[in-house]
Amino acid sequence: MVCTVQIYEKPKLDNPVLIEGLPGIGFVANIATLHLIHELNAKLFAEISSSSFQDLAVTTEKGGTRSPINKLYYYKSREGERDLIIWYGNTQALTTSGQYELCGSVLDIAEKLDCRYIVTLGGFKKEQITEKPKIYCAASDPETLKEAVDLGAKIMVGQIFGLAGISIGIGKLRNLKGFSLLVETSGTYPDVNAAHQALLALCRFLNLKVDLSRLDVAAEKTKKILESFGLIRRVKEEKKKEKSQFRWFV
Repeated sequence: MVCTVQIYEKPKLDNPVLIEGLPGIGFVANIATLHLIHELNAKLFAEISSSSFQDLAVTTEKGGTRSPINKLYYYKSREGERDLIIWYGNTQALTTSGQYELCGSVLDIAEKLDCRYIVTLGGFKKEQITEKPKIYCAASDPETLKEAVDLGAKIMVGQIFGLAGISIGIGKLRNLKGFSLLVETSGTYPDVNAAHQALLALCRFLNLKVDLSRLDVAAEKTKKILESFGLIRRVKEEKKKEKSQFRWFV
């Protein structure tokens, strides 16, 4: 097994945008997408497990277990908005082949729902952060890049590891357009401020009206989930060792 997909519903969507929100530096994407799911009352329609995910299960207070997993939610838009597919999870794959398999599985599902556009989110690690962190972008093509730059983002120069980068590259090979938004963050803890800036730009692009006042709730929930899987601890260890054992931190 590499990826196992469970489809619970096949929603009828109109030209939806796929929003990627997996764990990364500052857990910016995780916080942002979890907040969108709650505020938009997005509906779960698919789950993906992979043999490339962590080899563990976390026990719950009631004696159950919670496993590494990725989930897909959908949102049917109101007037003037866009339909969405929200890709959320508590992990990325831990191997290069697993990352590509996971990306391919999600894009297969998205394409069947007539998705032709991807937006990925993430953190861009900086030692010193201003009160209003800057946003950087990269895109599949010049026209799409302009859409990201028009949101106030600066052009990214460098590398984007993990699904935030892979999804744009693989999507381009499938004739999907898209861009990545990376917000400055110190990267150690769930960064509410960076997630706030990411959501402001994303909602402006999608013409979404989302209340951001409860963003700290999503951040706290994200922190607890990631602590239970040991992911925040591993970020600290990486900083000390200055290694890239888990390259999915974008």
